[in-house]
Amino acid sequence: MQISFSWADTLLLLIEVAATLAFALSGLIASARKQLDVVGVFMVTFLAAFGGGTLRDLLLDRRPFFWVEHVNWLWALMALCIGAMLFMRHRHFQFTTRAMQWPDALGLGLFAAVGVDKALAAGWPALVAVLMGIVTGAFGGVLRDVVCNDIPNAFVDHQPYAVCAFAGGWVYVGWWQFTGSGTQALVACVVVTAGLRGLALWRNWQLPVWRL
Repeated sequence: MQISFSWADTLLLLIEVAATLAFALSGLIASARKQLDVVGVFMVTFLAAFGGGTLRDLLLDRRPFFWVEHVNWLWALMALCIGAMLFMRHRHFQFTTRAMQWPDALGLGLFAAVGVDKALAAGWPALVAVLMGIVTGAFGGVLRDVVCNDIPNAFVDHQPYAVCAFAGGWVYVGWWQFTGSGTQALVACVVVTAGLRGLALWRNWQLPVWRL
């Protein structure tokens, strides 16, 4: 299912790095809104950035984890947290929930594509691969919100979130099966997932709500 081997590894690494940065930014914004100390900022940012990928690798029995294999990203994350705290304190930034949703939408699309790809590469069925895409894309944000003592935004804002990753995952599967191109499938999954989430935020789409 992979393109040329070295190309595929490079592409997947770039996508995972971009997704990690996007979710790290959402974690920074969340911790800034809660006015956490430096340890809290790092933990929330770490969980947002690496939580989904770590759970995916646990479920797929993959080792080493991304942040273990690329340990320099931990140092970069610590530097980012300290630098962001100093910069935002001097600039007196005020972050809203809305500001956190856009990097979160991008991270969702990027991580969903990586999750589907890694599960298919490991030989798992299409449905399992799509679910791994959802886990990779959504679980970091869930952990971020739980640690910040909030009900996860993905569950309570009633706007499509995991549904977007589900749709994007099937686009990956379908595109790869019909074209055989892992590169195109990755890009299509990112565009569809992040695009649907962005449209949901812009148009205020709502999912059906359980009513008593």
